[in-house]
Amino acid sequence: QYIIPDFFVFRTNDDTLSFSQNGDFSDLKMSKTYLNILKDITKDEKQNEEQKATVSFIKEKAESARWFIDAVKQRKKTLDITMKEILEYQKSFFLSGDKNELRPMILKDIAERTGFDISTLSRIVSQKYVKTEFGTFKLKDLFSVSHDSDDGKGVSVKSIRNMIQELIDNEDKSNPLSDKDIQAIINTKGFNFSRRTIAKYRELLNIPI
Repeated sequence: QYIIPDFFVFRTNDDTLSFSQNGDFSDLKMSKTYLNILKDITKDEKQNEEQKATVSFIKEKAESARWFIDAVKQRKKTLDITMKEILEYQKSFFLSGDKNELRPMILKDIAERTGFDISTLSRIVSQKYVKTEFGTFKLKDLFSVSHDSDDGKGVSVKSIRNMIQELIDNEDKSNPLSDKDIQAIINTKGFNFSRRTIAKYRELLNIPI
């Protein structure tokens, strides 16, 4: 299935990040043809029944059009604000493309920054994609709960899963790593994981033992 991204992220030479939405509705407006018809009819002080019906019809549709245009502009504004905060929160990832750079981030974190309800943000990030120079990602995949390291700093659980994936990808296939081996390697990086947790992540990643 071909994915059409909703956002494009750009990086300048000085590591400044910017983004744009896919699709520009800034010039969305009502047809002047119908507005001119309405203007011409209302000039006539003695309107017949057909003209009155036409005026009523155009006014009704014009009001619907104004509502639709306002709704589209508000949606764009909401998406812009949300993406701006995600971009700032996950700046290290968007600069490097390294999934291990993903910070722990939940909807509440972005809700506090934007002032939007969590339910609103949940709808926003659902089925939305962002294209970067490192690939195209689901917005919701940038969210992850935290796991505390020995120094008290949180790290994204997805980062841990990426570490496990990288260890498996680079292991000696003639002497594959056991869960205990992976546990020991990751724990040397300052994380306190049980072997059971490693096994759970291996299962989530569909990596055979």
